[in-house]
Amino acid sequence: MPAPSRNRRGAESPLVLIVDDDARNLKLARDVLRAAGFRTLVAGNGTEAGALGAEHLPDVILMDLRLPDMDGTEAARILGDGARTAAIPVVALSAVALDGDIAWLTRAGFAGYIEKPIDVESFPYQVRRFCT
Repeated sequence: MPAPSRNRRGAESPLVLIVDDDARNLKLARDVLRAAGFRTLVAGNGTEAGALGAEHLPDVILMDLRLPDMDGTEAARILGDGARTAAIPVVALSAVALDGDIAWLTRAGFAGYIEKPIDVESFPYQVRRFCT
């Protein structure tokens, strides 16, 4: 696993907010990232993600596109419009088949895309590249 690196606030371990309503996906992502030296927060819906993002200012937010209270694009828009959260990269983390067309994610405010199911070997590296 990669060695811890400094995040944009100078902390040694990047803080990642994982937003997913599927408990198994949430646990897997959290456990893989923690094993790689990340600190994590978890949210099960967009409303909780907005509150945790504004309170804790994570280095990156991993956002499922399908959430119970709003879709991930709406949650990303709200975070992008927030005074405290606008600078936090939001990365789509989804099993939704995109067929190579991810330009709409950029237009929707996402900094990138990671496909589910996650690859436990490469996932920490994929996440770390958004923690600048």
